Amino acid sequence: MIRIKTSRQLAGIRESCRLLGTVLETLESSVAPGITTEYLDEIARREISALGGTPAFLGYQGFPGALCTSINEEVIHGIPGRRRLNSGDVVTIDCGIIYDGYYSDSAVTVPVGAIAPEVERLLRVTRHALEEGILAASRGNRVNDISRAIFQIIRENGYGVVRPYCGHGVGLAIHEDPQIPNYVGRGPNPRLKAGMVIAVEPMVNMGRDEIEVLEDDWTVVTADRSISAHFEHTLAIFNDRTEVLTRRNSELLHSTAEVSA
Repeated sequence: MIRIKTSRQLAGIRESCRLLGTVLETLESSVAPGITTEYLDEIARREISALGGTPAFLGYQGFPGALCTSINEEVIHGIPGRRRLNSGDVVTIDCGIIYDGYYSDSAVTVPVGAIAPEVERLLRVTRHALEEGILAASRGNRVNDISRAIFQIIRENGYGVVRPYCGHGVGLAIHEDPQIPNYVGRGPNPRLKAGMVIAVEPMVNMGRDEIEVLEDDWTVVTADRSISAHFEHTLAIFNDRTEVLTRRNSELLHSTAEVSA
């Protein structure tokens, strides 16, 4: 069931998202060659606590981290640990916060030092796919409009589309209806209504579509071990606009910070 948020709930979700944006800015600026993903997780726990929040992922279905930290071929759900980042790597930082009972969710793939031009292109295309998905997320459109916009950018650029994992509703729980795939499928295709809050999150592989889960039962990797990228924002749908609630102060979104209907 899709949960339409009240004005009061939207205000609480907006604040949770704003705080998440500040945490992600701190984490992005902390990425450097030689650090561990465990170190990033420690920063996240400290920053979230200082803001009066709780990590939304910690303990969720048994997940052991405050962050999902996924390096290179790891697509999503990487467990923070002692693996060190090297120059040329990319690391996806996926974070959620519970603040005053309201949930937020956002992810960014961050380069570690200088990265190869083909990896830079992957990140640029994945971010573009997110932006196109945001542009399609306006009242009156349907979920498939978002999916189609994302899928078109990914396929035009010759990349793989992660299919088993997708965007979702968020706000009163970390995962709500509707599901928002990054391709056009045959599942439910609800119309977007004012009061909906959704997380849009293209996950894009440099190689093939196929993925697999490692023995830790969490970390999802590309089957061909090609590099993957993942960007995510939480959005709120209004009658006359769509707001990107998790947009960071340091982030430039091309004409999508606020989408007019």
